[in-house]
Amino acid sequence: MTRAQTLPRPEPDSAGQAPPTGTEAFLADLRGRVGTEVGASAWTLVDQARIDRFAEATGDRQFVHVDPARAAAETPFGGTVAHGYLTLSMLGGAVGEALPAHPCVRAVLNMAADKVRFLSPVRAGTRVRAVFTLNGVGALPGGKAALRLGATVEAEGGARALTAELTLMLLLEEPAGPTPHP
Repeated sequence: MTRAQTLPRPEPDSAGQAPPTGTEAFLADLRGRVGTEVGASAWTLVDQARIDRFAEATGDRQFVHVDPARAAAETPFGGTVAHGYLTLSMLGGAVGEALPAHPCVRAVLNMAADKVRFLSPVRAGTRVRAVFTLNGVGALPGGKAALRLGATVEAEGGARALTAELTLMLLLEEPAGPTPHP
């Protein structure tokens, strides 16, 4: 039995009208949560190995990221720091972890990252997490919806490392399962 099939059938309201179901109900629920925190990821270690892999993948091998001895001697950070774009890129996995799955959502795609601000460096060996606030929900044609999320990456100890506003496209479909009776 799928998760969608285990959902309770909606009860009619006092006028005998069945409440919205499926994608309609899902979007209505989301609209009711605009302005609220909708999730936070687990703490993730940003270690030197992760920074080095990102440097290799992007070709950005500035010493401040990949040379711990030189970064300790020549920067105010006391060692290497993560690339700002590494911190930003971690939001993709964090969104998937922080937002609950729903049977109406077939896939989630990135559409935009706006208002990105790198507030403080993330030193190698620091744990970070992302916290998400729902800023808006809009229906799109063709069974899609757009979510606007405020994202904050926090470093352990309370420093905010990054803020951004993300736009995600949800590919929606009606969940499989029994059809509610009117």
